[in-house]
Amino acid sequence: MRNLVVLVFVFFFSWGFSQENKPSNPRVGLVLSGGGAKGLAHVGVLKMLDSLGVRVDYVAGTSMGAVVGGLYASGYTGKQLDSIIRSTKFDLLISDEIPRASKTFYERKNGEKYALALPFNNFKIHLPSSISRGQNLFNLVSKLTLSVSGINDFSKLPIPFYCVATDMKTGNEVVLDHGNLAQSIAASSALPTLFQPVILDSKLLMDGGIVNNFPIKDLVSKDIDIIIGVDVQDDLLEINELESVSNILNQISNFRAAEEMSEKSILTDIYIKPDVADYSIVSFKDGIKIIDKGEETASLYLKEFQAIAKAQNFIKTAVKFPDFKEVKINDISISGLEKYTSSYVKGKLRFRSGETISFNDFSEGVNNLVATNNFDSFLYKFHPSNQGYDLSAKVVEAKNTAFVKFGVHFDQLYKSAALLNLTKKQLLLKNDVLSIDFILGDNIRYNFDYYIDKGFYWSVGLNSKYIGFDSFNSPTGFISDDVYPKVDEIQMSFSEFTHQFFIESLIKKDFALKIGLELKSLKITTNENAFLNAFETLEYTFEDSDFYSFFGSLKFDTIDNKFFPTSGFLFEGGFQYYLASSDFNNNFNGFSIFKSQISKAFSIRDKLSVNIDVQGGFKVGDSNTKALNFGLGGYGSNYFNNYTTFYGYEYFALSGNSFVKLTSTLDYEFFKNHHFNFSANFSNIADDIFLNKTWIELPSYSGYAMGYGLETVFGPIELKYNWAGDLSYSGLIVSVGYWF
Repeated sequence: MRNLVVLVFVFFFSWGFSQENKPSNPRVGLVLSGGGAKGLAHVGVLKMLDSLGVRVDYVAGTSMGAVVGGLYASGYTGKQLDSIIRSTKFDLLISDEIPRASKTFYERKNGEKYALALPFNNFKIHLPSSISRGQNLFNLVSKLTLSVSGINDFSKLPIPFYCVATDMKTGNEVVLDHGNLAQSIAASSALPTLFQPVILDSKLLMDGGIVNNFPIKDLVSKDIDIIIGVDVQDDLLEINELESVSNILNQISNFRAAEEMSEKSILTDIYIKPDVADYSIVSFKDGIKIIDKGEETASLYLKEFQAIAKAQNFIKTAVKFPDFKEVKINDISISGLEKYTSSYVKGKLRFRSGETISFNDFSEGVNNLVATNNFDSFLYKFHPSNQGYDLSAKVVEAKNTAFVKFGVHFDQLYKSAALLNLTKKQLLLKNDVLSIDFILGDNIRYNFDYYIDKGFYWSVGLNSKYIGFDSFNSPTGFISDDVYPKVDEIQMSFSEFTHQFFIESLIKKDFALKIGLELKSLKITTNENAFLNAFETLEYTFEDSDFYSFFGSLKFDTIDNKFFPTSGFLFEGGFQYYLASSDFNNNFNGFSIFKSQISKAFSIRDKLSVNIDVQGGFKVGDSNTKALNFGLGGYGSNYFNNYTTFYGYEYFALSGNSFVKLTSTLDYEFFKNHHFNFSANFSNIADDIFLNKTWIELPSYSGYAMGYGLETVFGPIELKYNWAGDLSYSGLIVSVGYWF
């Protein structure tokens, strides 16, 4: 029935349009409504207009209509916009997700530990003002509009343009027709709860759709002969559709818009309403289908568009835009700073005045600054200057400096655990951060960090942590070869306090040098429920000593995803010299630990990737302190001391003062965030394998694992079945949530 009404309307409009006295060269205005992802239908309409040769002389838009309309006004064709949308990952664009490589090492660790962070001020937990800052969207729009960044009067754009936003203080409509185009588009499209407000000219602005989702009235006042309107707003729902709270709330919010549209649609000469009712404002994954809907509906007005094009006698040619692979930054100016210095911001941006850098490096620099979470907003604009650009930026420093963070986790070593974190920034200095983790569950732990971040200069850190197990099964060789040799495995209690002071410096963007001092208090005893028949006493203490050491490490890390890597390289090498001990067993001699890890991840084809990881280490000196030897077995991400994963064996099943291990993992992302993977690992581990050359022999131990992984907001969920190469062991591995 609806399609019949549209066809009848088109017939009579076509007849009426053909009978009127049209101007010889009609000027066309285009108004594009807001509607989130539904607004991608505008691109389909633009493709139709371009293909027929219709010249658009003025564009007005709100929200997504401002994004599409602003880019079209910059000179892009409908086809070019279609290509941009096809290559855009909208889930990354509309989120605050920042590429791992853009984060500092400290922020990477935080991003791979906590599932939720909430502002905490005056002893009250607050909800954030938005889900996303919108920085990723702003970065993209800034790049796409770089060619017109020197135009402040939007009437001077290739196609004159304006958009509207809402003044959040007064509730008034604000027409944006001058200034910086990317910033104006960001303000007009700042959808409430999704994106935070944008500050322009001392006004707090948000989505224009709040007050005017179809900004046609100002267009009427322009020198325009024909107005084409594209409306992707929702219609009022029928009675039988008002069965849920969300639908009722949507109906209430749509009453005013529906009433206004009954008046505004009359002002258009061609009113296009694509059928996008089956999509929501966040259906970006269906972007191509929505574009097709716009083109399909626009084709119903083919005769009208052909008549306009014939009268205009215009042929639109696609403008070849520079790809902006590089941008020369002549000068950098930062405003809005109170707590932080300009040098701090420039240091985080990772580029300096006078440099020519790739736009990717520029975006990564911006993301690196945003990743500190010290700024709520970083709006910038380019000014053409001297065959390059001057960059001026205005920052809004974060008002919230205290946070509570949460996490949950389960695995077969630490068992179930809940994480509560308190973080306070700017406690003593402008660029410091204090963080305390309380881990409650089957095995209580804590982790304390105090870090003074000085970027490429020497940063300073303090760390204190406790790990304890009331009871876990372990091979006796893990501790000693000569204590009760009749027993292969016993039940033990384990506790460890570790305190570190260190200094750290970035040599390059992803390359860090770290040196420090450490005090480790280690106690290992048999558990009261141990195999008592083999022991003369209820409890035996294997170790109860304090160890003093200094350490150093080098780390280079460009891995894109810690848990499901598809690209990047990791190198980490370190040494630790244990120079003294309280020596509970009266047999301590100084010794050193050297270890390294090299990983390379790469994609074989779309969704299929390989990660190859090589680890090794050796001990020089004292052979008595076996608790600090290397250990392999089980599956985990946050092991303590010198222990690491090895599929096919129980936790700590293999030990020695030296080892080498190779792991290869094949991962297939068969559906978004759903992974199937297969791993194989091989190792030689024993005492002094690098001295007797057994490390280059065929591996003594091998194991395999295959399973399923799911990426979620609170961390990966992993189910793996693993088995030993000689089939002596097999079992199921379960891990839920971020490791901590």
